[in-house]
Amino acid sequence: MNQSAKLEDTPVNIKIILAGLWTSVTLCYLYGDYFELYTPGKAKGLVEGSNLLDSPMKLFFASVVLAIPAVMVFLSLILKPSVNRLLNIIFGIFFTGVMILIGISSFSDWYLFYTFLAALECMITILIVKYAWQWKKV
Repeated sequence: MNQSAKLEDTPVNIKIILAGLWTSVTLCYLYGDYFELYTPGKAKGLVEGSNLLDSPMKLFFASVVLAIPAVMVFLSLILKPSVNRLLNIIFGIFFTGVMILIGISSFSDWYLFYTFLAALECMITILIVKYAWQWKKV
C-alpha cells in the first residue's frame, strides 16, 4: 500500500472514550422515549395522566436517574481517574441492569424498537464498564 494513502490513527484518551460512550447511550435513551410516543395509547395516556410517571415524585425520580448519564459525559472528562473509574463502573453496571429489565419487559410487536435500543444500550454500558475497568495504571 502506498505510504501516502495511510491515515494517522491517533490513540484516544480514555476520558474521551467514556464521554463518547455516555453521549451515545444518552441519545439512545432519548430516541427510545421519543419513539415510544408513537405507540398506540401513549399520547392518550399522557393527556389523561395515566402513565408510568403519574406523580410529581415519580417525575422527579426519573429526572434524577436520567440526568446521571447526561452528567457522566462531562464528569468523565473532568474527574480524577480514581473517582472517574469508580463512577463509570458503578453507573455502567446500574444502567446495564436497568436496561436488561426494560428490554425483557418491553418485548412485543409495538415495542420491538425499545427492545433493540435496550440491547444496544446494554452493549454501550458494558463497554463503559469494560473501558473503565481496564483503565491503565501508571
